[in-house]
This record gives sequence, structure tokens and C-alpha cells, in this order.
Amino acid sequence: MTTARRDTYTPETLLDVAVRVFNERGYDGTSMEHLSKAAGISKSSIYHHVTGKEELLRRAVNRALDGLFAILTEERARSGRAVDRLEYVTRRTVEVLVAELPYVTLLLRVRGNTDTERWALDRRREFDYEVAELFKEAVADGDLRSDVELRLATRLLFGMINSMVEWYRPDSRGAANAGEVADAVVQLAFTGLRTDR
Repeated sequence: MTTARRDTYTPETLLDVAVRVFNERGYDGTSMEHLSKAAGISKSSIYHHVTGKEELLRRAVNRALDGLFAILTEERARSGRAVDRLEYVTRRTVEVLVAELPYVTLLLRVRGNTDTERWALDRRREFDYEVAELFKEAVADGDLRSDVELRLATRLLFGMINSMVEWYRPDSRGAANAGEVADAVVQLAFTGLRTDR
């Protein structure tokens, strides 16, 4: 006599599976059938936890975005000279990316094909705007070079950070930890951006 496998998934563990499958297959290339096979549970069991794959996507990208926006509320991101706050936000962004690597990877791959993706892109732009404002303030304070166009500097900085989703693997031998990577990013970026005082 065989017994049916009991659904031991929680919304959080199901989300982990969905993020892995979305990152492997792409959101558009993932069906509920793919998710149920990856989780080893029926589609109806998934629907017990969520309304569908777009809800899983929203939860996943929201987790990454909440991590990023939480940085902006931290004390060191809100007080002190703008350049120091910007360095802090840069460092913490790397740390959040490492801590939430699959979720941030998914966030960076959304293209705006669904309402959830468009919402996520809008929130990402809002975060980028907040960081650009810090850049602007640091330039006005005379702490960052004014001869580098602001939007370009912001894009280059976040291009460097966001590229980590393509190569950083914390479980590989010899991989730098989050602190080491954050130190390297801050040193490389701000050595070139700070004014000589």
C-alpha cells in the first residue's frame, strides 16, 4: 500500500523553488507544471499556497526590493556626509545582493512583460533615483568629481554591482565573502570618483 506524499512546503520554501526555476528557465518560460515538478508536489498543492506564478514572482522581487530599500533607512545611509552615505549604500547593496542572490538575480532579469515586472522596474528606478540623489549631493559637497556625468557614474557603479549575479557564487572554492567583495567594489569605484583633497 502506498501513501500519498504529504505537502510539506511552506510559502517560503515554495518561493525558493520558484525563484530557482524562474532563474533557470526564465519567468516567461516557466509553467505551473515546471514548478510542480521542481517542487515534487501537485499543481493544486501550489495553488493552496499562492494564486499563481505571478504571485510567486511578485513575492520574490519584493523580497529583493525590500532588502534594497531597507538600506536607505539605516542610520549610516541617512546621516553624515553624502559621500560617506553613498559609500555605505554601495557596500550594503553588495551585501544584500550576496545575501539574497537568487532573488536579486530574478529582479535584475525582469523585463516588464507583466504588471508585476513593470511594478518591479518602477521600484528599481525609484531606488536608483535615491542613489543618484546621493551622488548629486556628494558632487555638490565637492567630495566627488564633477567632470563625470552623474547618470553615467550611477549606471557604471550599479553595472559593476549588478554584474555579480552573473559570476558570484558563494559556494565555490575560493569565493570572496560579501565583505571582501563590498570592499573591492567601494575601493575601485570611489578611488576613481572621489576628488583629491
